[in-house]
Amino acid sequence: MSLLPRTDLVPNSFAFETEAFVKTTGFREYDARWIFGQEINLLGIQALGLGLGTYIHEQGIKPRIVVGHDYRSYSTNIKNALIIGLLQSGVEVLDIGLCLSPIAYFAQFDLDAPAVAMVTASHNENGWTGVKMGTQAPLTFGPDEIGRLKEIVMSGSGIERAGGVLKRVTGVQERYLADASSKAKLTRPLKVICACGNGTAGAFAPQALRAMGAEVIEMDCELDNTFPKYNPNPEDHHMLQEMAKAVKEYGADLALGFDGDGDRCGVVDDTGEEIFADKIGLMLARDLSAIHKDATFVVDVKSTGLYATDAVLKANGANTVYWKTGHSYIKRKTSELKALAGFEKSGHFFFNDPIGLGYDDGIVAAAAVLAMLERNPDKRLSELKAALPVAYTSLTMSPHCADELKYGVLDRIVAEYVALHAAGGEILGRKITEVITVNGARVHLEDGSWVLVRASSNKPELVVVVESLNSADDMRDLFRKEVKPRLANHPEVGAFNQEI
Repeated sequence: MSLLPRTDLVPNSFAFETEAFVKTTGFREYDARWIFGQEINLLGIQALGLGLGTYIHEQGIKPRIVVGHDYRSYSTNIKNALIIGLLQSGVEVLDIGLCLSPIAYFAQFDLDAPAVAMVTASHNENGWTGVKMGTQAPLTFGPDEIGRLKEIVMSGSGIERAGGVLKRVTGVQERYLADASSKAKLTRPLKVICACGNGTAGAFAPQALRAMGAEVIEMDCELDNTFPKYNPNPEDHHMLQEMAKAVKEYGADLALGFDGDGDRCGVVDDTGEEIFADKIGLMLARDLSAIHKDATFVVDVKSTGLYATDAVLKANGANTVYWKTGHSYIKRKTSELKALAGFEKSGHFFFNDPIGLGYDDGIVAAAAVLAMLERNPDKRLSELKAALPVAYTSLTMSPHCADELKYGVLDRIVAEYVALHAAGGEILGRKITEVITVNGARVHLEDGSWVLVRASSNKPELVVVVESLNSADDMRDLFRKEVKPRLANHPEVGAFNQEI
């Protein structure tokens, strides 16, 4: 195998079978993800393993790595190719087999392994593959680490070393399930729909929820790597609709949905209504801050502004920090601040001691929701949701903007909002109180409403979200009278994919 990957090979050719093929686009902001066969081949995966092992040696840490894989028809082969590259690099590989991403992260602690490589494409359609990586538990790679790995792999700088060892390790899954299920112990009867979309979580989530004391009704928990109904994605409208139908059909107390690799959790309440993850996070923050006074929470910039204005959180001395969207960013900031928990609107939940170990874990998030219900025995989930202040939040809107242009355009938009704030400016008659610029511009207004403009991490788009604490009409006005005309002043920005 050539140590220098090619970027221009085509399947079903001699070169494709004899040379490493890696498209550079697969190295994303905090994940590595490719369409298998079209953007990477098995020798390219091997080159990735050699590069990752080389990076591990560069870091000066113990050269020991946990490796696992999700339930796709090709994931075992991809994991084995990755292992070959890691062995070439002189790393001790602990193969824990079929698992969820949080099980692989748990294994870093359980097996005293600094590094992890989880072969998964999460909720992506079949054909996709990827690797979630980290070398400092519980953190996973961010842009700096991914950038260095890309440099090693694409320049053919991987270094072969002696000493590579492969060990097949059993028992981790059982120890993980015992630990995760200990996070909630129900004494009240709760009927729970467990929705897994035929993804890997189906092998673990029902068992964990039953061990917590729930009456579990399984929905699409049989492993089927063709995903016959829909992709296992608790943000997907189809999956949420099916969860809502099941709640009504069985008279369940709630539905908990898990994505393909089990690091995200989606929630539908007892009335069949979805509760977005940022609102579930706020409910959990209210509940946990009553137990852990003066707690710190981290949320991404797409999340509701209610964290900053909520009277219950203020009374409990809680502090909320808004940070960059992306599971790697929220995980890192939650760890850095020693926050009690971090919440991302996409459904990633992060809990530090005494609840979790700091990584995103859909089953531990489900346990936190059940524990909250246990502590509120006279309340249904819909009642806890109804107790939140009302906020009118838009869907995420994504106008096209070319990858090579979007960051420059965003810089100009951020500068406009920063200047407007500095000049004491207003938006629709309300003063700007703060402009958070860690990830684009999140502009807070004096009544608690806000607007967000940021760049998509993995698509040629900008991302726009607006929220009003006043009315749905005011939310639409924030978009139509403020954000939309402002972006129209930048010709590089295309039409919106939808209106509100």
